[in-house]
Amino acid sequence: MPPPPLRSLNPLPPLYRYARIGAVSYLNSKPLIETLSKNMDGNGFLSTDLPSRLADQLGRGEIDIGLIPVVESFKNPKFRVISNSAIVCRGPVWSVRLFFRSEPQFVKRVAMDEGSRTSVALSQVLLYEHLHKRPEQIPLRMDEDPRDADADAVLVIGDRAMHPEKLSQEFRLNWDLGEQWYYLTGLPFVFAAWVARQSDWISSEIAEVLDRSRLEGIAAIPRIVERCSMNYGLSKEDCKNYLTNYIHYELDGEASRGLALFRKRCHDLGLIDYTST
Repeated sequence: MPPPPLRSLNPLPPLYRYARIGAVSYLNSKPLIETLSKNMDGNGFLSTDLPSRLADQLGRGEIDIGLIPVVESFKNPKFRVISNSAIVCRGPVWSVRLFFRSEPQFVKRVAMDEGSRTSVALSQVLLYEHLHKRPEQIPLRMDEDPRDADADAVLVIGDRAMHPEKLSQEFRLNWDLGEQWYYLTGLPFVFAAWVARQSDWISSEIAEVLDRSRLEGIAAIPRIVERCSMNYGLSKEDCKNYLTNYIHYELDGEASRGLALFRKRCHDLGLIDYTST
């Protein structure tokens, strides 16, 4: 069944007429932004960047709405989730992995991919829950080879985590962090959500545009696969499998419960101070 007709944005007050929107630049965001510019109908500008950079841009007011790591929405009392569209996994995620050079219980230092702060926080939560450890953290630059990191374990996210076989000679095993979270909690994990800096951007019209774009983007996954699979070193079958079976795009009740539990676990570990909703 096709998505319902979208109401025009023309009735919006002047504040909404031009929205600066930022989205993550990974493969998993493609269905959320495939038709977003069209649906904004000239009322917005869409840019893409790394998730951690988007959170900083939103905090500085350089963008109005961002598809940002959810842990950032916990930290800033001015941030609000404004849509039911998000990047979610309900088990293995494939594109977020913690690689171990030795058995996990011996880890003392972890190199953390600087691309996503949510994945960094999730790594800390899982290491503590599974092993009762809080290893030292060092940064892993986006342009740095994980094999060169001076660490016992390395967090790798995004498209370069989707080929674990390339790191198998250097690392003994790896955790798929979505799978580990589901094993621990039985709940989905939310990696990124549409967040606004000002309450003025919380409106049913904006949410409708974002949610309509999600529905259209999911329907367009075959087209996205044709265009993107080769760019990410994936077969068309693997690319489609990732976008349809590993990644989900709705922040429903179960995903919201997973998000609330992650917030609590982050607070319990002292990773965030801000806990109100």
